[in-house]
Amino acid sequence: MAGQQFQYDDSGNTFFYFLTSFVGLIVIPATYYLWPRDQNAEQLRLKSLRRVHGRCIWYRLRLMKSQQSIIPTLKKGVLLLGWAVFLLLAYKVSNLEREYQEYNPYEVLGLDPQSSLVEVKKQYRALVLKFHPDKGGDEDTFMKISKAYMALTNEESKQNMDRYGSPDGPRALTFGIALPAWIVDQKNSMLVLLVYGLAFMVILPVVVGTWWYRSIRYSGDQILINTTQLFMHFMYKTPNMNMKRLEMVLTAAFEFDPRSNKEAVSRPTDNIEVPQLIRELGSVINVKKKEPPFCYPYSLKARVLMLAQLARMEVSEDSEEDQRFVVRKCPALLQEMINVGCQLTMMANSRGGVHAPRLVSIENCMKLSQMVVQGLQEAKSPLLQLPHFEEEHLRYCISKKYKVRSLQDLVSMKDSERRNMLRFLGEEKYDEVLAVLGSFPHVNMETKLQVLDDEDSNNITAGSIVTVTVTLTRKRMSEVFEKEQATQPIASEEAAQEEAGDGSKTKSVKVWQNKNKSTKKAAKSKKKKPAPKKKPAPQHQAKGDKPKQANGNVAGNEVVLVKEEEEAAASDKGSDSDEGEGNKDREEESEREEESDKQSDTEADEIGGDDEEEWEVLQQSIQRRERALLETKSKVTHPVYSLFFPEEKQEWWWLYIADRRDQTLVSMPYHVCTLKDTEEVELKFPAPSKTGNYQYSVIMRSDSYMGLDQIKPLKLEVHEAKAMLDNHPQWDIPDTEEEEEPDDSDGIEESEEEEEDND
Repeated sequence: MAGQQFQYDDSGNTFFYFLTSFVGLIVIPATYYLWPRDQNAEQLRLKSLRRVHGRCIWYRLRLMKSQQSIIPTLKKGVLLLGWAVFLLLAYKVSNLEREYQEYNPYEVLGLDPQSSLVEVKKQYRALVLKFHPDKGGDEDTFMKISKAYMALTNEESKQNMDRYGSPDGPRALTFGIALPAWIVDQKNSMLVLLVYGLAFMVILPVVVGTWWYRSIRYSGDQILINTTQLFMHFMYKTPNMNMKRLEMVLTAAFEFDPRSNKEAVSRPTDNIEVPQLIRELGSVINVKKKEPPFCYPYSLKARVLMLAQLARMEVSEDSEEDQRFVVRKCPALLQEMINVGCQLTMMANSRGGVHAPRLVSIENCMKLSQMVVQGLQEAKSPLLQLPHFEEEHLRYCISKKYKVRSLQDLVSMKDSERRNMLRFLGEEKYDEVLAVLGSFPHVNMETKLQVLDDEDSNNITAGSIVTVTVTLTRKRMSEVFEKEQATQPIASEEAAQEEAGDGSKTKSVKVWQNKNKSTKKAAKSKKKKPAPKKKPAPQHQAKGDKPKQANGNVAGNEVVLVKEEEEAAASDKGSDSDEGEGNKDREEESEREEESDKQSDTEADEIGGDDEEEWEVLQQSIQRRERALLETKSKVTHPVYSLFFPEEKQEWWWLYIADRRDQTLVSMPYHVCTLKDTEEVELKFPAPSKTGNYQYSVIMRSDSYMGLDQIKPLKLEVHEAKAMLDNHPQWDIPDTEEEEEPDDSDGIEESEEEEEDND
């Protein structure tokens, strides 16, 4: 490489290649992801929800925002500007390519590469007469023509052309700098250095430091760390927290403090409006509490605004904006409080000395979330979630004639009775109520109890890990309407049969009635019959027909039969002659060996079958976990109907197992956020250390609706853990290894005796 000359591209043309690529990498993906093509889709979605959610505050706010928002227009303008810059740079780069074309003397002279030397000279003379400077031609063009003629006629120039691609010989290597030319210019060196120092030594550290300072103040759920510590302190201090105490702790979160959160605002009018709301609330709020931080102004204001939301009170415009901010934050803060309660429960289970929050505290958090979303107080009827329902209308529903106290009762009514009860509503309002009620969720919950990683998955032993697989199937209540309408003709036929004197009277069971109640009553009416004694199995029983014990293990009936046969054989020995005793002993020994071999074979086959079943169950559980990890489901399920919640809320659920007698959690609450149609959840907990029967409850609670919670009993029968068997067939040492040793010793003794005889 000696003698090579290196030149930098001071013109800065390489910068346009870099800039074109950079702009293209930004504009193309941004157009795909940010182009507001879903604006029409959002309008159509809101239009489809209008019939059901048209009266909701969040719907009106979203519709107003989508109509008045200029963000889609700005996005389109920015993206179009980016494409204009990208196309301009691409055009510039396409023109720059001509400067780097390979030198071709035939192209300069306007000849074909296969032209002869005579044709080259002839064309050269014609071009000289045309472009010679003395003849008025262009000097640069004449120089190019002369250089091309020399490259095709001069021997040395032709060799350089063939070897280096240029008639002048080897060219210097050129390195382009992907920077504009004015940056490379020495005159601007101080300005470039100043901008570099400002960008990388001032702006970048400030941005990174600000981001780091803000990120360490929040948890993974975007809750302030100080708020989490506050919740942990009060849940540890008050394990049994009632609703009033919970409301004070919730509104004491630092998210509502303007010093910790810039979104929280302190207004001069708060000194007038907050006391007025306190007087209207009356005894609902406790303003005499002097315990910090409940007595701080921000906490008192947030508590007053939240209680006004639950009481459905009207507030001023400024207070309404602050109220929406407080209400929007409450569901996430309550979820954080539930997580804190679960952490304290786990700490109390793992080590003593920690006050675990009671079950009522965690359930109050879930109830308060429902109350905030629906804008209802705790003692109010769930029917007030429906539109056009007021307090004075409830007396028609709860009267002795109808006895409608829940949404399920309202759905289970006949249409004629429902219309008669809701006669205070017009046809349009009645249809709207039915449309809203039909959009409410109806979730069917099925449970399956098993012990994974155990020989018998149905046998629960002390200390084992119990897995409860809960299958949730979500439907709309409108489907329940259809079922009710389908069953009404059947009920009318039964009534006609009764009037005709048939005498067969059948009671129609409502869809919402618990099937367990009828089965329990039927079980109580029947007398318990003693279990029949199991007869001993025959001697030659099949491998798969062995009875099982109460704990699920195969019973040792064959071993009992073998012992009986041995005793019978021993009693028969006395009647035989002395000569035949030896033969019988040998026959009995051979029979015993055969029976023991058969018994070990059958036990091994049965254990192998149990292992296969256990392996299949384990594989299914592993597959479910892998699918759950691989499938990143969206948390967008179904919009919640909430008249007074200021933001679109998705329909989520809590699922957990509890001991309602001891008021303790058995399994940690699982937040089901992806239930669209069907969801399968595994709840795991350790079985009690003492044997006996336990009564637990599988509980499903909504975080948005009141009156849709479900409680399903879960019976647990805990047995003693099985002792480890010493003669486990998988660990038995073969008898051949034990028999080989005495054979070797006998051979050694025989060889020693032979040596003595020889001596």
